[in-house]
Amino acid sequence: MREEFDRLYDTYHHTLFQYLFYMVRNREVAEELVQEVYIKVLNSYKSFEGKSSEKTWLYSVAKHVGIDYIRSQGRKKRKWEGKQYEWSEREFELRDQAPLPDELAVRKDEVQEVYKALAECTEDQQQVILLRYIQSLSVSEAAEVLGWTESKVKTTQHRALKALRKRLEEKSTSKLKEASE
Repeated sequence: MREEFDRLYDTYHHTLFQYLFYMVRNREVAEELVQEVYIKVLNSYKSFEGKSSEKTWLYSVAKHVGIDYIRSQGRKKRKWEGKQYEWSEREFELRDQAPLPDELAVRKDEVQEVYKALAECTEDQQQVILLRYIQSLSVSEAAEVLGWTESKVKTTQHRALKALRKRLEEKSTSKLKEASE
């Protein structure tokens, strides 16, 4: 059992941390939640029947842990909207080996704008975008994690992308107006 747990931890720890970080937008909380996920996994591993992949099972557990945390914070006046983002070099990986500092600043600003726009989407839309584009899960894996049909994932994804595009265009238009005034 110890070897199996170590394998799961080594394989999925970083991606589960990223997923939870995007949900709660706080490094320390995300680290605590990942530990909670693994406690739940350790306690329920014997009952895992293999009806889904380990990956989708772990993401499903992480989703529930994250939602439980958000709900508990909601009672303490915390919602997804309006939360500041933490950034580190690890979450902001670049393909270019030696980007210029001004290029880094522009890219970081663009990423922040996308996440701000994402925060304005519904929780369902946020979940689909995080799972599909940040965590690179397939439609069927995302459906399994969320407990939805593949059709619902596709529809929500389409609406989320449309909403993101609209919000980003609105922000771009308002910045252009401000700059011209």
